Amino acid sequence: MTAELVRGQNHPLSQSRLEIRISAGTPVAAAAALSDENGRIHGTEWVAHPGAPVQPGLEVSRQAAADHRLAVDLDAVTEAVHRVSVLLALPAANGGAGPARFGAVAAPFVAVTGLDGTEVASYTITGLDLESAVVALELYRRQGAWKVRAVGQGYAGGLAELFADQGLSEAAQLAAGIDEAVARGLARFVQAPPPRTSEGDRSRQAAAPAVGPDQGAAPQGAPGPVPPAYGGQPAGGQGQGGPQPAYGGATGPHASAGGGPVDYSHPRRQTSAPPPPPPAAPPAQPGQPTRPVAGDATGWSMEERLYNQVWGMFEDLARTAAAYRSAVDFAESRMDKELEQALSDPRSRIGGQGDAAREAARARYTQLVDQARASLDRDVAQLVAESEVVEPALPPAFARWDNPCWHAYRVPMEIPMALRLGDLRLPEAESIRIPMLLRLPLERGLWIDSGRTDSLDGSFTDSHDMRRLAMDTAVAHAARLLAVYPAGEFTVHVVDPAGSGAQALAPLTQTGVLAGPPAQGAAGVTEVLARLTQRVDLVQMALRGGAPDALPPGFDTSQQLLIVNDFPHGFDDRAVNQLRYLVDEGPSVGVHLMMVADREESAGYGPLLDPLWRALLRLTPVPDDHLADPWVGHAWTYEPPAVPHGSEVLREVLTQVAEARRTWNR
Repeated sequence: MTAELVRGQNHPLSQSRLEIRISAGTPVAAAAALSDENGRIHGTEWVAHPGAPVQPGLEVSRQAAADHRLAVDLDAVTEAVHRVSVLLALPAANGGAGPARFGAVAAPFVAVTGLDGTEVASYTITGLDLESAVVALELYRRQGAWKVRAVGQGYAGGLAELFADQGLSEAAQLAAGIDEAVARGLARFVQAPPPRTSEGDRSRQAAAPAVGPDQGAAPQGAPGPVPPAYGGQPAGGQGQGGPQPAYGGATGPHASAGGGPVDYSHPRRQTSAPPPPPPAAPPAQPGQPTRPVAGDATGWSMEERLYNQVWGMFEDLARTAAAYRSAVDFAESRMDKELEQALSDPRSRIGGQGDAAREAARARYTQLVDQARASLDRDVAQLVAESEVVEPALPPAFARWDNPCWHAYRVPMEIPMALRLGDLRLPEAESIRIPMLLRLPLERGLWIDSGRTDSLDGSFTDSHDMRRLAMDTAVAHAARLLAVYPAGEFTVHVVDPAGSGAQALAPLTQTGVLAGPPAQGAAGVTEVLARLTQRVDLVQMALRGGAPDALPPGFDTSQQLLIVNDFPHGFDDRAVNQLRYLVDEGPSVGVHLMMVADREESAGYGPLLDPLWRALLRLTPVPDDHLADPWVGHAWTYEPPAVPHGSEVLREVLTQVAEARRTWNR
């Protein structure tokens, strides 16, 4: 039976290998500290944290997340260690965009479980207010045995104050290092889908999880709703919050006695048609799984159904991969335990009895892994079959550049729900690619990494090639944004101080879809940044004053995107501060940033650049396993959207966009 602890209560532990599960409802950083009998930490190497996630007997997550799983092996810690403290910290306490105190979020929940998933003890950390870091619980030695105690000690001064209280002389330096590691992790998250209404759940049958101790579905993040951009409609149209009534809500001067608008609709008359049922799957052959159908998720339009179906495929793959990894970990721990028991008996170390025990343990391990792999292969095969019918049915905003739908492209009349930024995959399932969809309008800008790296396929990419590939990727993203917005609803500006991106920018410049020629030199950088900064100020003042109609005549209300190439060339401290202002304040009024830069080359700006870098979604021009989901914590491999070699689809689409803009401006 699980022991539900209160602050100060303890409970004995009968196992040495444990898992600490944390659920906080908001992204938090998790760490574990080793200390002596007096509760003192002897050095930074006694702390496992996102920057150094593995220490003897400890392993923690590499990024901030709403849910964590920490691995603890009490037999592997040294004799000098008498306490293992589990620590939680809010990234926002050090300059992030989320909550800055635990009193503003749901009470974190911590559970100690065995490797088979059996819960030993749990603790809900209540009573927190201004604290931004907390010692959740501690595992401690007592008379040769280990126990767990619920602590719940919070610190308003964050991790620096927490580590200083435990006697660590390098408290401030370690806290700063953890902040930097968490910031890097926050810049690599896959954006979570918005919360669904009760009608928005997927109706299709989920893939069966792999056999293992952890077979539950991955917890889903709950980001806030996407606000509508200035001058446009809410993202997703009807699909985001259900259909809007055709009539019935009075917005004029008439009001009810309670102060609200009078509802003139008939109380028993349905004001909007229910969504049509999803397409039915054809009957399956006896003994065969149901054949997948494109758009079989629920939604008020085919676009919303496909969007929900793609995210369902992402969640299915994340869950089945997590179940497979958990099953393999369980099989390994079971084999280690059986081998340890066999070797602990001196009589079985020599002779056939010991060899038979070891062979039996390895055979059971192989059997469990094979079962888990078979379940994973079955689920992946089902997802591959679903992908084969979903990919051809995707609209241009969701489709790859090689999809035939681009050959029938026409400039849309409405803004789509989301945009495809590339593909995601996991190493256990190389045969399946999940579209990476980002909701529109954009919530934050993009950072296209032009730094030198080794590609995952083994081919080395030098710095010159990386810069060229990064600009090609940025142009592909910008072209897709221009293509999915109605004519005149999206405007692109380019800053190219040294002119090094002229070749990559040719599709944009030659078709005439840019707002103007790419700005060059320090003077060009200053002029563009000043103009966009002034635009943000004007729109903010108009909206805060409740007078959006007071904007100057002919004011461009379209979404704005600024592509910055070759950063930091041509930028001074004032220009960098203007970039930070655009990143922080621009998205709420329709101004977005796309940086094409190498962070190593930009390191000279130090702390000045860090908030800008962590506020943008980092993407790469070559496949790289740098993106993490906020539910299971998988390291997903991101593949950029490649235009087929020799294809003219990009220029053909941009030519239509330019012609539609000219027609619209007449």
